[in-house]
Amino acid sequence: MKLTVVGGGSTYTPELVDGFARLRDTLPIEELVLVDPAEERLELVGGLARRIFARQGHGGRIVTTADLDRGVEGADAVLLQLRVGGQAAREQDETWPLECGCVGQETTGAGGLAKALRTVPVVLDIAERVRRANPGAWIIDFTNPVGIVTRALLRAGHRAVGLCNVAIGLQRKFAGHLGVAPADVHLNHVGLNHLTWETGVRLGGPSGEDVLPKLLTGHGDTIAADLRLPRPLLDRLGVVPSYYLRYYYAHDEVVRELRTKPSRAAEVAAMERRLLDMYADPALDEKPALLAKRGGAYYSEAAVDLAAGLLGGSGSPYQVVNTYNAGTLPFLPDDAVIEVQATVGPTGVTPLPVPAVDPLFAGLMANVTAYEDLALDAALRGGRDRVFRALLAHPLIGQYAYADTLTDQLIAHNREHLTWV
Repeated sequence: MKLTVVGGGSTYTPELVDGFARLRDTLPIEELVLVDPAEERLELVGGLARRIFARQGHGGRIVTTADLDRGVEGADAVLLQLRVGGQAAREQDETWPLECGCVGQETTGAGGLAKALRTVPVVLDIAERVRRANPGAWIIDFTNPVGIVTRALLRAGHRAVGLCNVAIGLQRKFAGHLGVAPADVHLNHVGLNHLTWETGVRLGGPSGEDVLPKLLTGHGDTIAADLRLPRPLLDRLGVVPSYYLRYYYAHDEVVRELRTKPSRAAEVAAMERRLLDMYADPALDEKPALLAKRGGAYYSEAAVDLAAGLLGGSGSPYQVVNTYNAGTLPFLPDDAVIEVQATVGPTGVTPLPVPAVDPLFAGLMANVTAYEDLALDAALRGGRDRVFRALLAHPLIGQYAYADTLTDQLIAHNREHLTWV
């Protein structure tokens, strides 16, 4: 089995490699290819990756290359974890929206749209090259904004599934609170990428006992603190929202916070410099503890599970993925990309039935779905008016004066990545 990671020079990659090494019985990889144009960085990450495999007794071969076509040739699955423009572009995404009093964030709002406009054309080019090299290969997208990127891939006819680590992170936390194994916790996870709610937490599988009320009663304070939302809000909602919902439920509070502290991009950039210094140490043969602060917790386990299921291995029967709605949520278009529990196998993913969704959540999902449709149109066809329409549709913006100003700022900060400017 051959797997290729595009964006393999990311400081995330040792987390992924550690999972491949630990879970080799679930996903037996013979060759792992790390592809990245930043060759110096790639060699540091690749060296650590080889040492991790060696330490854990994994016999697979690790190859590094800046040549995308060589890297994807013969791959059974290709994982996408790229960041067009790097942390410098992220820094901009997180700062200029604040000038209008809007959230500055890399996956939602105006910053999220900027990232989508930079990313979608690049990802579609990569996917076409994967298809030419191996039409049967699966594409697993971890590149944000996952919902929009996955929608672009599916519309273009690629064998693609989107992946996010929010659900697996909550599963692990809930299992700890309940004193059970993570595999025993099944989430009734519903929404769009970075716009999800846990409407039930079941023990043993989709039809098991719902212990969400017990979780909220016994551990509500801890869960609320993790989400940085007030406990009474969780009690009134009766669900556990993802931490990204804080951008919606406490927008103005978040903007005030973001204006008074360094951006997350600046923090991550400093952390990456430290991590790369560590990776250069030939004695390091395991992922460093600092990597846990980089983000992407449990990404490796989610990726292994998904790849194993798609490639006929022993992945979990139910997994949270991003895929076409196809009637699962009747209030959304069939070609919307939703994030829900699904069965996973070599023929693809099939969403599980979802109970009726509270209008409080369904309304926001419908609004953001409309934004994502407009955002994808802007990413595919370009044009100032399309960017403006997407920004005007986003519930975190919604006012024409803000949308007008943000459109100009987005274009000004991303000229080098927008072919239509």
